Amino acid sequence: MRELEFTTENSEGIEQKVLPTYGVVIAQIPPARGIGDFDRALLVLAEQYVELHRPLPVHGTVLTSTTVTGMYDKGSGALVEFESVAVDPAGGGPLITTRSGMFIRGEGGFGGERGTAPPWSPPDRDPDHRVVERTRPEQALLYRLSGDRNPLHADPRFAARGGYRRPILHGPCTFGFAGRVLLHQLCGSDPARFVSMSGRFTGPVTPGDSLVVSIWRGAGGTASFQTAREDGTVVVDRGRVRYRPAPGLLADAEPQDVDGVHPSAADRLQVDPG
Repeated sequence: MRELEFTTENSEGIEQKVLPTYGVVIAQIPPARGIGDFDRALLVLAEQYVELHRPLPVHGTVLTSTTVTGMYDKGSGALVEFESVAVDPAGGGPLITTRSGMFIRGEGGFGGERGTAPPWSPPDRDPDHRVVERTRPEQALLYRLSGDRNPLHADPRFAARGGYRRPILHGPCTFGFAGRVLLHQLCGSDPARFVSMSGRFTGPVTPGDSLVVSIWRGAGGTASFQTAREDGTVVVDRGRVRYRPAPGLLADAEPQDVDGVHPSAADRLQVDPG
């Protein structure tokens, strides 16, 4: 029953709700548009952050503005960072903030700043939750219906140009699989308790792969997570999530990241995918 409210609009006695990670789709950036001339087959999503300023409505309109916030020379490629803010035109307030990083292989060496990435490793203990979710063989074609028509995820020849034996799964789809697990395990399936989520992509996912999401709870409505394939290959690391604890459970605690850094100091991602 906890899945039905996110998948149908006409089930008796069930109020339709929106998965928090759908905010990435609503505020999505037109990838690679206007940032240079390069082979789009060599472009991949390197990092993703999404923050919900309030739960996403089932119906509505947003106005989205996107800014390029940084370009970094990673040697083996270039990392281009964006920030998008989606505003509710009716109320005027922000609804969604996203930050993304696109990594372009072969476009490094231009002499720019490398950027910094603080060290990260998962907590040295067993995860509090470990959930396995299997993607479908046609998962990329289904996700394509969200509007992301990048041929890297559908065209075998285009994917081969990028060095892949077959089309790979969209990064936001992998992100969404983890986000759904986090929503159920940490927020009691209540989107109103989900605040923000971030992660760095470290490897591709092939449609049909099973994804293992490991979650470590922190203090004051925080947790860290990591997503891996069943063979142990990590595909998302540096995973962080903030959420509102259930009423009566640390409700008055100030939110912190799991490493003790206040969220305002950790929201800007600096990653090193290369």
